[in-house]
Amino acid sequence: MKWYALHVETGKEDFVRSEIRKQFDPSTILSIVPKRKLIERKQGVIYEKCRTLFPGYVFIKARMNVKTYHDLKKIPRYYKLLNNFRYDDCDPIRYDDTTHETEDPQTELFSQIDEKEMALIIQLIDHDEIISYSSIYVENAKVKVYKGPLKGKEAMIKKIDKRKKRARIVLDFLGKQTGIDVGIEVLSPYVCD
Repeated sequence: MKWYALHVETGKEDFVRSEIRKQFDPSTILSIVPKRKLIERKQGVIYEKCRTLFPGYVFIKARMNVKTYHDLKKIPRYYKLLNNFRYDDCDPIRYDDTTHETEDPQTELFSQIDEKEMALIIQLIDHDEIISYSSIYVENAKVKVYKGPLKGKEAMIKKIDKRKKRARIVLDFLGKQTGIDVGIEVLSPYVCD
């Protein structure tokens, strides 16, 4: 099984994931919507917000074949499967009920997500598909992670905003580097000793 990205209506990622889980056996398609916890401030009020990591995308792990492709097209709020071909308006795969192949050679048109890229995201999220806070401290201009999903991944951290309680991390994803803010708890280095 390979990882693929579904482009869906922004804000409807959870709806599409639940529809996939209703219509497909979990052994044939695994679907996730990675999220992150952030501290936000609005009109002086501080609150916690859970934001989608990649707005407009649902990630699935499946054996993509002609039938699966067409069954996915029936899901409401789903736009398209990320692909390698240039013409989004045409349907690259024609469905024939007599086709019973497990994988179709034409499905290489669709962009598979590199297993290493997805493995890193899977490591960062918890069982609820959320990147929770990492407890960090800065010592001698070096960021150290005391605990949390970023522990051992300090090299990913490119910037710390102590006031907003956020860390900017950079992920290699879908062939390009993507900067993402994640929530942090800033500790004093003396607390960690």
